[in-house]
Amino acid sequence: MKIFSEELVAKAVEELHIADLSRATIGEVLLVAQYLEQATGIPFVRMDQGSPGLPVNKRGVEAEKAALDRGVGSQYPAAAGVSELKSEASRFVKAFLNVDISARACVPTVGSVAGSFGSFIACVQREKGRDKVLFIDPGFPIQKSQLRVIGASWKEFDIYNYRGEALREKLEEMLLSGDVAAIVYSNPNNPAWICLEESELAIIGELATKYDVVVMEDLAYFCMDFRRDLGHPFEPPYAPTVARYTDNYILMLSSSKIFSYAGQRMAMICISDKLFDRQFPALAERYNDSGVFGQTLIASILYMITSGCTASTQYAYAEMLRLACDGEINFVEDTREYALRTERMKRIFVDNGFHIVYDSDVTQRVGDGFFFTIGYGDMSGGDLLTELLYYGVSSISLSTTGSEQRGVRACCSRMRDDMYDVLAERMKAFNEDHPL
Repeated sequence: MKIFSEELVAKAVEELHIADLSRATIGEVLLVAQYLEQATGIPFVRMDQGSPGLPVNKRGVEAEKAALDRGVGSQYPAAAGVSELKSEASRFVKAFLNVDISARACVPTVGSVAGSFGSFIACVQREKGRDKVLFIDPGFPIQKSQLRVIGASWKEFDIYNYRGEALREKLEEMLLSGDVAAIVYSNPNNPAWICLEESELAIIGELATKYDVVVMEDLAYFCMDFRRDLGHPFEPPYAPTVARYTDNYILMLSSSKIFSYAGQRMAMICISDKLFDRQFPALAERYNDSGVFGQTLIASILYMITSGCTASTQYAYAEMLRLACDGEINFVEDTREYALRTERMKRIFVDNGFHIVYDSDVTQRVGDGFFFTIGYGDMSGGDLLTELLYYGVSSISLSTTGSEQRGVRACCSRMRDDMYDVLAERMKAFNEDHPL
């Protein structure tokens, strides 16, 4: 039995001016869920927005307060970032990736969203005629929206059928035209939680070098592949990264999920030193500067977007990175709660007729983490999203992420202990009302 009537949901969609509920954005689904909750007092099982669901890292808060007490709020921060953060970011990359990137090439940004925005601009403008971005989907919809803002175009493909060695032929097909400036993906993946394996990253790195393409590797869920014990600094196993296989890369490291510091909007872009120092005549001509990639990105692009990053938050991030490198905090264990939540939620869905859409990597089943994907029979993602809303469960359609598969993305971060029984009851009703 449905909890919310079709008429009430239709009223919410109309009043919120949502053009197409089946293709609703994360923000639009969030608004619908809030509208229905407020109209009825009935709580939603919120699986839409990927916002952290764990307490903020207190050591970061303490460091930020101390920085403010020292008076850092009275001065503009350097565009390239405070030296303490740059040094700790370089050390963090070494500790958990075993990759060497100098402090000067580690640059703070106002969240990874600003990091990807600035990086897209630099990449598509660095060489005339090379102005497209290739998305290895499914992926983060906002990044395509960023390209719309700057008037850049993109190519995309769903990796579902191109795992392992099959990835090579598909990438070659997409890169042969010579117009691709950058490749972007997340690892672990938002929304599918698949993880690219070392063999696949080696293929991406090899072809990035061959075709001179910059790989933008989004590591928002850094070391959160809980199938492996990745939380020990300067000890293997190290997290997988394309940085081992090419010099053409930008790594995006966010504080939002691994330290639950999302509200302060702080991330790093860590640029290969060789790419950082490359000189591009097209950049020099456009910005009337040296055209050196790293300097142009910092001073002529990122500074124009945010004028630097909040100084006190940079000190907070620096301290959290330092503590992680020193082994005083274990952010991997701190975030393992997400895997426990997802395991319980998956079991409820599967017990009630749902299936996991992206269910495996090349050599093993997909792990449990921040996100997962579910399908139901042959329902399209848009239809499933809409039907789930009637039962008080919010999600987003996989079609909005570049996926060609039928289903929705679910996030576990807002799940509460008191809602598991509620979810089970609602999904039992869903299954009874939609016999397979």
